Amino acid sequence: MSPLDSYRRLFGLTGPVYVVVAFVARLPLAMSQLGTLLLVAGTTGSYGAGGAAAGALAIANAVGAPFWGAWADRFGQRRVVALQSLAGAAGLAALLLVANSSAPWGWSAVASGLTGLFLPQVGPLARVRWRPITSRSGSQQPRLVETAFSYEGAADEASFVLGPALVGLGVSLANPTVALGVAAAILAAFGTWFALHDTARLTHSVTGHGPASGERLLTAALVVLCVSQFVIGTVFGSVQTGTSVLATDAGEAGLTGYLQALLGVGSVVAGLGMAALPPSWPLPNRLRWFALSLLVLAAPLLLVSSIPTLVPVLLALGVSIAPYMITTFTLGERITPPSRTGAAMTLLAAATGLGYAVGAAVAGRLADWGGHTPAYAVTVAAGALAVAISWTARRTLARSLETKRPRVSQRAAADPV
Repeated sequence: MSPLDSYRRLFGLTGPVYVVVAFVARLPLAMSQLGTLLLVAGTTGSYGAGGAAAGALAIANAVGAPFWGAWADRFGQRRVVALQSLAGAAGLAALLLVANSSAPWGWSAVASGLTGLFLPQVGPLARVRWRPITSRSGSQQPRLVETAFSYEGAADEASFVLGPALVGLGVSLANPTVALGVAAAILAAFGTWFALHDTARLTHSVTGHGPASGERLLTAALVVLCVSQFVIGTVFGSVQTGTSVLATDAGEAGLTGYLQALLGVGSVVAGLGMAALPPSWPLPNRLRWFALSLLVLAAPLLLVSSIPTLVPVLLALGVSIAPYMITTFTLGERITPPSRTGAAMTLLAAATGLGYAVGAAVAGRLADWGGHTPAYAVTVAAGALAVAISWTARRTLARSLETKRPRVSQRAAADPV
């Protein structure tokens, strides 16, 4: 089956409406962090206050995501995601009221944190649905599930390109209040639609009604994958910080968002192309080589001295990101018991968010000391850590594939040199 045929067959199982709804529903999360930063910074006149509020939202979302994922496993996505969508939309509306009032900015940070706690991780939860959706595909199911994860990785990257762009458009046409108001409306409508879609009912009926006794979630292999996602989050945070510093020093601070989008462009293209990889190439081996490509393609950041030299480096670096993330999420889905998949997917997403916060913070401190190059050094260091993790933990991941998930064939779990 060609990649194009795989995508056609996959989307034919759900219809185009679900694909559109699941994509649009993930945009509010991508819009909320930048929108919060601009909103609070604009109402207080302090980027420090805006950054603190945006950071509170991101960290609260990372902390809360695994708990919501576990509840979705137990009670079903319909009730849990619908509650998150409506509460998250209400939280964004409350943040708008607080930020535009005369209250001290600390209250905006509190409102941001509470909002972030409720915002749903639609991308990880959408991944959970694909195995039940493809359950009647017979021998084609493994290929279709891999294609689905390739698509979801590309969709996540596209959302984090389009989301900030929508915020920028809202700010340019009106103000940050309008931009976040649009995010709240999208979340209330499309988040609820995603929650109530028939695929959510199918997911819960196939995976069961809660974890069975003795089914462990946090295994050594899943810890390895969480650290791997923490590393890629560090890449995101440090690249954004370094790019912001470089653009600001060049007198083109307004280009930061567009330059950051270049990272997503290469990532989306590579993510969609993952469906063409041969199934015989074991996932632990893929992770090793994608980590190595991440390090190799990040290294030129240390030589960047201007915006024109940065553009091709970001485009090339993006090519390694989606394949790396798709592989970690696919491994996470395969090594986790079916009744705990939601918790596993959201835990991996939470690790990514925490890595972003750490990467941005460390790169920011280094940038204060020496500009964009030390900030980008954090990206290169993260690439080196990704290589070390993937190459040393290869056998741990391979053993987990063989023993934890009977549905993975021995051929797929084999680990040739």
